[in-house]
Amino acid sequence: MTKFSDLKLDPKVLKAVTEAGYESPTPIQQGAIPPALEGRDVLGIAQTGTGKTASFTLPMITMLGRGRARARMPRSLVLCPTRELAAQVAENFDTYAKHTRLTKALLIGGVSFGEQDKLIDRGVDVLIATPGRLLDHFERGKLLLTGVQIMVVDEADRMLDMGFIPDIERIFQLTPFTRQTLFFSATMAPEIERITNTFLHAPERIEIARQATTSETITQRLVELTPARRDTAAKQKRDLLRALIEAEGDKLKNAIIFCNRKTDVDIVAKSLGKYGYDAAPIHGDLEQSQRTRTLESFRDGKLRLLVASDVAARGLDIPAVSHVFNYDLPSHAEDYVHRIGRTGRAGRLGTAISISTPSDEKYLTGIEALVKNTLPRSDLPAGFAGAKPAQASQPEDAGPEDRKPASRQRSRRGKRDDSEQQSAANTAPNQPEAASQPAAPMPEAVKPEVAMPEAVDKPRKESQPRQDSRPAAAEPARREESRRDDSRRDENRRDNGNRGDTNRDNNRRDGRRGGNDGNRGQQIVGMGDHVPRFMTVELRISPMPEERPEEAPQAQPEAAQPEQKPKRTRSRRKSSAEKTAEKSVEAPVAEAPVVATSAETAAEAPARDVATDAAS
Repeated sequence: MTKFSDLKLDPKVLKAVTEAGYESPTPIQQGAIPPALEGRDVLGIAQTGTGKTASFTLPMITMLGRGRARARMPRSLVLCPTRELAAQVAENFDTYAKHTRLTKALLIGGVSFGEQDKLIDRGVDVLIATPGRLLDHFERGKLLLTGVQIMVVDEADRMLDMGFIPDIERIFQLTPFTRQTLFFSATMAPEIERITNTFLHAPERIEIARQATTSETITQRLVELTPARRDTAAKQKRDLLRALIEAEGDKLKNAIIFCNRKTDVDIVAKSLGKYGYDAAPIHGDLEQSQRTRTLESFRDGKLRLLVASDVAARGLDIPAVSHVFNYDLPSHAEDYVHRIGRTGRAGRLGTAISISTPSDEKYLTGIEALVKNTLPRSDLPAGFAGAKPAQASQPEDAGPEDRKPASRQRSRRGKRDDSEQQSAANTAPNQPEAASQPAAPMPEAVKPEVAMPEAVDKPRKESQPRQDSRPAAAEPARREESRRDDSRRDENRRDNGNRGDTNRDNNRRDGRRGGNDGNRGQQIVGMGDHVPRFMTVELRISPMPEERPEEAPQAQPEAAQPEQKPKRTRSRRKSSAEKTAEKSVEAPVAEAPVVATSAETAAEAPARDVATDAAS
């Protein structure tokens, strides 16, 4: 059996490893440490929880023991996808390098640049960083990567999922060509393989287990939940989670509950806290200080349940996690391997329980295809009133209409009532009492022709000649009434000229109704007491003899039209008479102003003209 003492590590490193309680290396450590000490590139593929962190930390400390760091030029670089994983690598470095004089710096988000700049200015041997914060320092001119001797990429497949591959390629180009590269990943995607072929030189490939396999020390179970209603699916899922926690009893020491979305992390943590469970959330939107405190409390045993997103799925080394709950099945099948890898670490036993709904079918198929195994199904807990029993116990009439608005419920109930009334109507012809009595009023929805077709045909035949149903004796009266209307219309036309269209129609209607009171005009309705008086007075214009002017001629020509207005007639007659007089006495009228004396007034001239007209 191989021990750490057989791996040619520095004695100071061996002392720190012994003090940490480790004696024998894991398979990945046993395969990666010797070629790394030789200065070769290493490509390590192993499932999570197999000790990959020590596989590159121990040889790095041994090789960096000779030499000294310079300001702003770190001697080694470790890239991690998340802040938590970077902080964990930094803790492992402190544990294994505590008997050496090597220095380190942690560059992650959520921490001020000032403190990190001070550490870089002093010079560090090991720089542990996330890709984004590392490039920020480089672009600000605070960091140089030309002195990197050893470069480590941890959890490369997670880098691919988080979109860090372009940053990784840029960082590779900023480091020296002669560097040593240690590349570790749990899975080997085609993009990861392309990067290894580009930036690694004849690497030593160490594959401890088949890609994307789960540990045999983990007991896996899948609980299938079929919600009765879509709007209550989330609540039933939280109820099922609490029932599963209670069913585990004392076997559950602590657990990590994984959710796909950050909002679900907060909701589930709040729900567990409401029911008295010791739970706290952790995800990328929280402040770094809060995430650090939550993680430390969980590691120290002060926190029992940790509700997390995939930020805690990769590389977190919490040895004593007894259970992992997949509240949501991951959308990427590889994440399932990493999630359940948080339990059953270092040879310990662990339990992984996943909750599946009908909408997770494609995710479940991808997971089972990746692990090449079918997840064992488990029954619902005994204390959980799940959707299937509740659905079976519902009354028959509690169908989809119970989940629809009240208006639709009433319409459905109305249809049922109509059907009952329809069936009652179908039985009515068989009862003689109902046939002799008049039919009762029925709702609009019930059509008589459907219930009693024979009783409907007869009224239809009678309703067709309804227009000619008046008795023959009334026909003369109707004709007389029409004759009176015609005479009244003619009289209105003579009296009112072209004004009678509207009044004619009104009088005709009033005459037929028998409501004509003798007035020719119609009163204006709708204006109240404020109707001007002139609007209610009927204007009648007729030529009266007393209104004719004296100067008009006595004899009227036969061509005069009685229908013409008097004013226009008087003006025409006067103008024609004056023209005739002027023609007949044109000379005297022209000489009148010349022979007139001063005693003659202006009124005598018209009188003389009148006399002349009379003589002629």
